[in-house]
Formats: sequence, structure tokens, C-alpha cells
Amino acid sequence: MLRGGRVIASAAVSGEAGAPYVPGLLAMREGLVLEAAVRALPEAPDVLLVDATGRDHPRRAGMAVQLGATLSVPTVGVTHRPLLAAGDWPNDQRGASSPLVFEGDTVGVWLRTRHGARPLAVHPGWQTELDVAISVVLAVSGSRRTPEPLRVARRLARERRAEAA
Repeated sequence: MLRGGRVIASAAVSGEAGAPYVPGLLAMREGLVLEAAVRALPEAPDVLLVDATGRDHPRRAGMAVQLGATLSVPTVGVTHRPLLAAGDWPNDQRGASSPLVFEGDTVGVWLRTRHGARPLAVHPGWQTELDVAISVVLAVSGSRRTPEPLRVARRLARERRAEAA
């Protein structure tokens, strides 16, 4: 958990993937482990950043939507590329965005979190609108491309795997 730009809590759990990876079915593979990790936090987050899509999904229900619905926590999906949506990259300035469109609907945006860096695909998830998703990602990115909560989660996951090896 991040508050005031500082990590105030974290949780790591072990578990096995529930299924092999199949595009569009990430929740079947990783959903239960991610749910357990969030439930292991000392308190529920105000908003949860998920390294997965939201409505950029064949059923408009990517991992960010499903995990948020399961936990009753607003979510934002942040990925390096869209799953099905398409759109042009935004201007090369922090905060610039351009729509990601799937089947005629805007399901996310390309968002520049840092000048000179590749944009991120930002997806509104459960109980989150696009403007809020953009604001949250910019607020927790600082001067880096990747939002701090995702950077911390990836580091913790690497450390946990190293301990288990």
C-alpha cells in the first residue's frame, strides 16, 4: 500500500497458477492468488492498481474488473500494451493521452507518464472512470514510467521467488 508516496504496507502470498496462460483468461490463472494477496494487506486499499486490462477484453471484464468486483475495491488496470483495443500514441509529454478503442468503445487510453518514455495502456476497472484512472496513475508514477505500487509489487514478487528457490 502506498500513502503519501511511501510504501506503508505490503503482502506476498504463495500459490499455484489455477490454469495455463490463455489470453483473455488471466483471472482463471492468477485471480485467486492476487485476491489472497490483497486480502492479506492490513487494510483494504482505496484503489487497486492491477497489472492487467479492464474493459479491453473480449467480455469487457479483464482481470482489473474481475478482481475489483470480487474484492469490492475500485481498480485501475495498467499494462504495457492493450489486449484487443487499438489507438495512436499520444504526444511526448507527461500526462498526454490518446484513446484505446475496441469495437467502437473507448476502453482505455495510452498515457505518457514520463517524457521520452513509451506510454502505458491505462484501463478503468471496477467502479473507476477513465479520468480517475488517468489521475491515479499519474499521481503514483512520480518521475518514473511505471506506477510505484506496481514497481513495489514486482520487486516483492522477485524477492519472494528468490527466497523460495
